[in-house]
Amino acid sequence: MPFSTWSEFGTWLLGAPLLIVLTILLALIIRWLAHRAIRTVVDNAVRRAETNEASGAERLLGFDTRRRQRALTLGSLLRSIATFIIATIAVLTIMALVGLPLAPLLASAGVGGIALGFGAQSLVKDFLSGVFMIIEDQYGVGDVIDAGEATGTVEEVTLRVTRLRDSDGVVWFIRNGEIIRVGNKSQGWALATIDLQVAASEDPARVINLVKGVLAEFAEEAEWSPKLVEPPTVAGVESITGGTMTIRVFAKSLPGEQFALAREIREREKAMFDAEDVSLPPLPYGMP
Repeated sequence: MPFSTWSEFGTWLLGAPLLIVLTILLALIIRWLAHRAIRTVVDNAVRRAETNEASGAERLLGFDTRRRQRALTLGSLLRSIATFIIATIAVLTIMALVGLPLAPLLASAGVGGIALGFGAQSLVKDFLSGVFMIIEDQYGVGDVIDAGEATGTVEEVTLRVTRLRDSDGVVWFIRNGEIIRVGNKSQGWALATIDLQVAASEDPARVINLVKGVLAEFAEEAEWSPKLVEPPTVAGVESITGGTMTIRVFAKSLPGEQFALAREIREREKAMFDAEDVSLPPLPYGMP
């Protein structure tokens, strides 16, 4: 027995071992409290996104779903960071209680950290960019974005890289730290700009009223109404050039639906022009 008396063993047992056990228990309790606090904040954010925070228009555009996904992602990230910090402090405390010298370890860690910092600057930059990208909700999986180097649909977002697939099917892996600016074509709403050209000799008021009638019927149809954020509007006569009068129409839609809406509106307006004998622009000189 390394102890001369049971009294010495009891004194030792109530010393370092007990403190180590208390340190572990305290670390577990602090971790549980931190995770509970983070979970409460995330649950409140998710609840607001699902109920009161999102208006009818925001729900239509999917803002509430994006808030919920962002809150859950941040909650997972914060819990991982909290666990790492608490575990590191607990391990260092236990090492000090055991009697291991921390000064050489901390000095070595400091030197290694400096060397690693110089060599992993880009990694840290990518990580921080990924964190702020998630916090600011710049884009998410399924969004069509212009990341400068490539434009396509986002397939995966991590804290280090973003993976997207362009229109040719090529998969691009872009480091988050290298993304200087992002154009998100899927966030919020999209706007279809439709130019309808008729002969300059036509009466603008008559043509505009006919166009508005077609748009009103279009906006009330069950197939297209859910894809519209608001009814299409006629801006008016955009230009009159070379015997051609251009009437501009705006249609605010859900992201990605603007192209189909524009094609459908053009087809219907063309059918209306034919039915109402609205003259189209003259052909360029020399064309049959």
